[in-house]
Amino acid sequence: MTNDSIPNLTAFDDESLDKAFAELRDQAKAVADAVDSSEALEAFRLSWLGRKQGRLNEVSSRWLKAAPPEAKKALGQRFNEFKQFLLTELLLELDQRSKSADAALKAQALDITLPGTRRLLGAEHPITRTMSEIVSVFAALGYSVGVGPEVETDYYNFESMNFPPGHPARDTQDTLVIASQERKPLRDRLLLRTHTSPVQMRTMELEPPPVRIVIPGKVHRNDAADATHSPIFHQVEGLCVDTHITFSHLKGTLDHAMKALFGSAVKTRFFPSFFPFTEPSADVQISCIFCGGKGCRKCKQSGWIELLGCGMVDPAVFAFAREKQPAYDPKKISGFAFGMGVERIAMMKYGISEIGQFYAGDMRFLSLFV
Repeated sequence: MTNDSIPNLTAFDDESLDKAFAELRDQAKAVADAVDSSEALEAFRLSWLGRKQGRLNEVSSRWLKAAPPEAKKALGQRFNEFKQFLLTELLLELDQRSKSADAALKAQALDITLPGTRRLLGAEHPITRTMSEIVSVFAALGYSVGVGPEVETDYYNFESMNFPPGHPARDTQDTLVIASQERKPLRDRLLLRTHTSPVQMRTMELEPPPVRIVIPGKVHRNDAADATHSPIFHQVEGLCVDTHITFSHLKGTLDHAMKALFGSAVKTRFFPSFFPFTEPSADVQISCIFCGGKGCRKCKQSGWIELLGCGMVDPAVFAFAREKQPAYDPKKISGFAFGMGVERIAMMKYGISEIGQFYAGDMRFLSLFV
């Protein structure tokens, strides 16, 4: 709309004045509705309130000066009301709308000179990483991965592993049992597994020999937490069953695994030990990875570190497996088993002195493994 669209007044009665100023309001409101930025707002202000070419100035020139004396008062009142309408209603509303629009645009704007946001990459937990490394070593030897429940029965956790009721070796397991199991037969009572050995029996019941499995998983014991103990920890156990399996196969397998985990310079040695589910049994030591076997504080000056247990599968264990798989005849087959603590190996590999650091959730500690 241009200034030429403001016509000259020919009648100055109240009805004609009201109609003329109502048309001006409609024109101003229509233009204001199209304002969508600070630039459009400034153009609107100049168009209506500009000193030289503003429409309000044009109304004053055409209508007030041309009005007869008796109509000037009524026309002046309406002129002031229209001016206030422009200033306090339209311009105020438009100013707020313009600020909101500018703020929205500014919020959407991208300053390409700002430094980019660094997205931190996640990483495996050191326990998970170590467990995966151990499993991969045996997977390369042809072992598959076995899994089983953490809540086990007494039968699978103890009895089938040659821990009969009342056996003193049960006391060393510090077992956490599920409440309200007293009315069940002992072999059916539930507990939190104290080792991953139950998966060995579950696998043999499902698969005839040959079997080669490695079993990673979480286990639970009622141990007091200290620098090297935790009531929750992880194990990796292994089982190999076939014809003509000997202790030499066991020694060769574990020697290769320790070299794969700690370096080709590592040596292994075996000492007689006792486990209910293996006979003969042995503890495995490796030459100290910190001093190269020369003797240091970490190996107690011996040059060796005890790391895991192993042995040939006891025929009594095969007897339990034969209840569902007759092929496990100890006269025809043999096997070996082994087990190691994941946290202990991780502490050695990464030089960690407190097992609790694995579970504290301290990002400063975990960020060391990214």
